[in-house]
Formats: sequence, structure tokens, C-alpha cells
Amino acid sequence: MKLILSGISKSYSGKKILDQISFTVGEGEGLCLMGPSGCGKTTLFRILLGLESADEGTIEGICQDALSAVFQEDRLLENLSAVKNVSIVCKKTESEKEIRRQLCEILPEEALDKPVRQLSGGMKRRVVLVRAVMKKSDLVIMDEPFTGLDEITKKNVIAYLKKTMHGKTFLFSTHQEEEAILLGTKIYRLQ
Repeated sequence: MKLILSGISKSYSGKKILDQISFTVGEGEGLCLMGPSGCGKTTLFRILLGLESADEGTIEGICQDALSAVFQEDRLLENLSAVKNVSIVCKKTESEKEIRRQLCEILPEEALDKPVRQLSGGMKRRVVLVRAVMKKSDLVIMDEPFTGLDEITKKNVIAYLKKTMHGKTFLFSTHQEEEAILLGTKIYRLQ
């Protein structure tokens, strides 16, 4: 899926948050959004996900049924296991064996069947990332996906994403330029 944004603008109470944002992300490519807190990264993601509307501009290449997201909050079902949290979005497209295999790439096996409320913040974040990758989608949007991960875990997660996101178009935000470099993406800076 090729994503094309042209002249996206958004204001709240007369304050312009996004001003004529335009970029293109080719099919199967990634783009990193960077900028200071409050510059509109999350707002832009919410517009792309259909949770808010832009005041101006156009977006081409989005099919709402083919989106996957990692929000700043984990948004997990706390009483369900990691496996169940991922399987909910996979429907019947993936076997439990494959879900377990992918979770084990970045989580210890003993964490897979515990209610996620018993997992650390970093473990929950990894469940969220596997869930976003495994959902059948053409575009993955990740808002600060590596928050709460130590450096070694972050590098393992990035290696997992590079391997499993092959062919998917994705956008992510971060404050760490190194993350964009490790994922091999271009950077779009918001002011």
C-alpha cells in the first residue's frame, strides 16, 4: 500500500497543530516521524487511523480494514494471556503455534500464558508489538513503540520487526534518531 498525504492541517481551539503536512511512503517502506512533544505526531496518527478528521488536506492509500496500530498506551485485555491478546486480532488467519513462535522471539516462553496484568511494562509492550505485526494489515502505525524497553531488548525487538514487517508499509514516531537508523527508515521532522 502506497500512502500519500497532501496538505494535512489540524487545529484545536484555534491553535494549529499540523500545518500542510505532505509526504509519501512507498509500498513496503517505513517512515519515522520525529519532533518535539506536542508537535502533532499522535494527532497525525489519529487522523490516519480514522479517529479524528483533518481540517484540510487529503490522504490516499488507506483502507481502514487493513490498518494495525501500536498506541502510546498498551491497550491490552489485562485478564487475558499474551497469546490470547494476539489471537484476538488474528482471527483464524494464524495458528496458536505461530502466535507462540512469534511471541517467543521477543518474550520469555513462561510469559505467554500469564494474564498480561502480571507482566512487566516492557513485556506488555512486546505483546502489543507482536499483536500489531500479526494482524492482517497493509499499514502499521506505531506511536513511540519502543517506550519502556531497555537498549538490548529494543535492539532485539527492532530485529524482529525488520524480519516480520517485510512488505508492510509502516509509520512510527520516536524521539531517538537511532531507532529510525536501526529500522532503516527515512525521517520526516515535524516542527
